[in-house]
Amino acid sequence: MIPTNASGLPPHRAKLTWGYSTDRGTRRELNEDSLLAHDPIFAVADGMGGHEAGEVASGICVQVLGGHPLVASRGRRLAAHELEQIIDDADAGIREATESRAGTTLSGVVVVEEGNTLGWLVFNVGDSRTYRLNSAGLQQISVDHSEVQELVDMGRITKQEALVHPRRHVVTRALGTGPKAVPDLTLLPVQNGDRILICSDGLTGEVDHEQIHRIMTELRHPQDAADSLVQAALRAGGRDNITAVVVEASD
Repeated sequence: MIPTNASGLPPHRAKLTWGYSTDRGTRRELNEDSLLAHDPIFAVADGMGGHEAGEVASGICVQVLGGHPLVASRGRRLAAHELEQIIDDADAGIREATESRAGTTLSGVVVVEEGNTLGWLVFNVGDSRTYRLNSAGLQQISVDHSEVQELVDMGRITKQEALVHPRRHVVTRALGTGPKAVPDLTLLPVQNGDRILICSDGLTGEVDHEQIHRIMTELRHPQDAADSLVQAALRAGGRDNITAVVVEASD
């Protein structure tokens, strides 16, 4: 449930605008990222598994999310346990199509109605990320499922050391391969002026927190922000596929 003291936007007054951008980068032959940007679900999936297989895994993931009967029937009334079922179905679909030889990360939000308040239901598997920008600044909402995040949590390396660690791309949870993955879920109130950024690690591996914050703050339209973020990652080297989805809520 959304906290009763949260000053969330009521559904009838909330306006959502969004934009998205993706690029294969400067070194990859294929873009194995896939995205979904359509009210009420916004998501980024970063495929893994070698030539074409990662693209298949991430593509199946967003197709299941966007076309699932529960999404069609429930819309913004989608509950957390129903979202878990949809993600589980995506996991099963990838395993069947690739014989568990490919996987994908997944991060994003579902816009949900809780009484007379809208909420961001954030979901995450792997090291793609979801951020929220508001008057308190830019905050990473998702927690990376990665080896370096575990080392940071144990105090064995710092966050700065994690940025250049040789195993920084090794994920500990993924859909479609390995042990069955359970998504992290976080529910936050939708507040006036909120901006949500969902991105693959091709962005965060090239562009630091301060630059992301500046771009998200300075550019007025979500499409301009998404385009600028991807271009910043390309200028920094673009060593991986890069995807950004930006969603804004206004009164």
